[in-house]
Amino acid sequence: MSHDKIERNVGLMGVLIAVAISFGGLAEIVPLMYSAEQVEPLPGMKPRPALEQAGFDVYIREGCYNCHSQMVRTLRFETERYGHYSLAGESVYDRPFQWGSKRTGPDLARVGGRYSDDWHRVHLLDPRAVVPESNMPAYPWLAETPVDGAAITANLAALRTLGHPYTDEDLQGAAAAVEGKSELDALVAYLQGLGKHAPRG
Repeated sequence: MSHDKIERNVGLMGVLIAVAISFGGLAEIVPLMYSAEQVEPLPGMKPRPALEQAGFDVYIREGCYNCHSQMVRTLRFETERYGHYSLAGESVYDRPFQWGSKRTGPDLARVGGRYSDDWHRVHLLDPRAVVPESNMPAYPWLAETPVDGAAITANLAALRTLGHPYTDEDLQGAAAAVEGKSELDALVAYLQGLGKHAPRG
């Protein structure tokens, strides 16, 4: 089949372009599907406890990912600032994953344990009280909003259907684990858990 024939027949050219794009797409997507199944959690890593998962939900709802990535790249200036570069095994229990590339604020992949709980509370309620140049908004309502025990129980059950290894005991104890806790407590617990299973150095 000569090029002239293909170039003069718009319908045929359209079909051949679609076939080429389909093969290219399959060549890119199929290996990713198999590699996703092979990614294992880092040693010691388990699905988040109820309070941390509630904090993750608050983090997503409030759009924190719009300004903060959770992906330390393999570049030297990044690893010197944040710590070990991010590994896929750290994110196996993130739905949705939080790698991203937007950094209006600093990357949070290694923030767990870097500051005290009290620092995080003040920072979330009044960011400029601890970082004067911050342009982050304040989140005062989080301290006044209790965590919904029924909602987090349902969430953990849904995650279990997606493959997170939550036990019956995890589900039965979820509401009690968040009882009396505010969304601020949950978000601080989530932030303090970030990067705790990452390699050191």
